[in-house]
Order: sequence, then C-alpha cells, then structure tokens
Amino acid sequence: MSTFWSIFVTVIVLGTIAGCAALIIWTTKDKMGVAEGDDMGHDYDGIRELNNPLPRWWSYMFWATLVFSLGYLILYPGLGNFTGLLGWKSSYQDVHSVEESRELMAKAQEAQHINQYAMELEAADKVFGEAFRKLAYQEDGKSLRPITQIARNEEALKVGQRLFSQNCAACHGSDARGQAGFPNLTDDAWLYGGEPETIKATLLHGRKGNMPAWLDTMGEEGVQEVAAYALSLSGRKVDPQMAAKGKTRFVVCAACHGTDGKGNPAFGAPDLTDNIWLYGGSRRAVEQTIRGGRQGVMPAWEAHLGEEKIQILSAYVWRLSNPEVE
Repeated sequence: MSTFWSIFVTVIVLGTIAGCAALIIWTTKDKMGVAEGDDMGHDYDGIRELNNPLPRWWSYMFWATLVFSLGYLILYPGLGNFTGLLGWKSSYQDVHSVEESRELMAKAQEAQHINQYAMELEAADKVFGEAFRKLAYQEDGKSLRPITQIARNEEALKVGQRLFSQNCAACHGSDARGQAGFPNLTDDAWLYGGEPETIKATLLHGRKGNMPAWLDTMGEEGVQEVAAYALSLSGRKVDPQMAAKGKTRFVVCAACHGTDGKGNPAFGAPDLTDNIWLYGGSRRAVEQTIRGGRQGVMPAWEAHLGEEKIQILSAYVWRLSNPEVE
C-alpha cells in the first residue's frame, strides 16, 4: 500500500472512532431544557414521552467498544501500513499479483494434500503394516526373509502384484512388459542385473542412465554408420560397408557396451547383441539414440514404500522373469 493510501485509511479509521466518541458525549448531555424525568409534552397513541437519558451501563458499553477498538488497532493491522505490535497477518501481504496469489494457494493446497496423504499412510500402516511385516520377516521378526523364499509364497506374490499395480504399472505396464523407455521386466534383459538383491537395490535407490549424445563427436554420417554396426550385432541385415566403418567408430562406445557389444551392468549399458531395444529397434530409433543420447531415470522407492514392501515387491519382480521357480 502506498504512503498516500496508508495515511488516507488511518485518517478515516481514527476519524470514525473520534466521531463516535463525540457522538456519545453529545447524546449523554441533556439539551432538552426539561428536567430529568419530566414530561416532554409529546403524546403518541396514549403514550407520554418523558425526558429519560440512556442507562449509564449502556453508555459505558459504548465507551468500552471504543477502547477495545483502539486496543485492537494497536495490536493488529488496521491503520494503513502499520501491522500492529503483534505483526499478525490474515493473508499473504507480500503478494503483488494474481499470479503470485495463485502460486501461493497452490503450494498451500499441495502441502495440505501431502499432510493428508501422510496421515492416510500412517492409518493404513496401522491396519496393514503387520501383514507386510509377517510376509517380509522371518519368524523372529528381526531378519528379512530371502527374496527367493518370498517369491515362492503365493500370498506374498499377490501382495507384490498389488504393490506393483499401484506403484510400477504406470511405467512398466500392468503386465510388466514395459514400453518405450521403460524395460520389460518379464525377460532376462536386465540393464543392471536381474539377481534378487540387485533388483532390490534398484527399487531402494533408483537408477539414472546416461547415454551421451554423439552427434557433435561423430557427425551425422558417423551416427548412421555406428547405428548400422549396432544393428548388425544382433543379426540384422545392414549395409556391410557402413557397418564396417561403424565398427571402427564403435571403439568410443565399447567403454560402456564392451568390445563385443554385450553391455555392462555396472553402467546399465544394454546388451546390443540380443535384439532387445529399450527405445525401439528401428534404424531411425537407434540412430536417434546415438544422435541425441538417452537419460532414463528409475526413481528410488525406499522413502515411499519402506524396506518391507520393497522386499515383497522385489520378490514379485524377480519371479516375473523366473516363472519356473516352484
């Protein structure tokens, strides 16, 4: 609020209070020229008007409201830019535009939803937490059951399937067969390894893939040549001359994918010889991967699910690619 409007509001507020005080003083003085209690000479429907002032308690009540209003204005906002001795604010006073107001309201609503969600999780844990613990822990209640052991428990697998549907299916599909950019979890083509504990580590801590873009280094011709060679590794028919040139350029890719193109789980570098392509196996898709790179992200679920649920979920995911386990 500008200084002018601050002064304007202050004058109006204090002027109104002063005017009310003057009105009370004026009305409590007898100006009728008639003694208190005498007949005023007025008659209305048989009712005579007497000169009776306001009751004193009523006048005191008016004065009390004025004193209260002054005390309120000293402690709380009401006099222009003066925020009061308590510094209380009824709203976001630093907001200068509708956009800022909407942004702050959105943040407040988000915080409210987060708090509500946290309370719902706590309530759900009281109801279902014990069931998760029985499935995830040994009889002693201290050590977790091996993932392979949980994977043989049909009840645990049903629970794992529900956890998967609620948390993983949005990316990997309800059947866990994945889609472009999200791996198929039912085959043996694991980027970081398909061992039970490796799957659990992926769920706990997440993964961040980083396939660099090679266009600036190789040029468009080099991208096409390396793509031809990469496709040839899985037995695809390609131009042999382009593949031969691509093999020479592939030396920069071998650091992650290996000289034989079979990949490296330590880096999450996929096997290029199995004809399984995370972002599509067409020539155009492979060229685009080499040209622009890929940055895949698998989020960490430890904070969201906790180790007990992840132990069960890991067993379900491991069983997807090991259906023969009895």
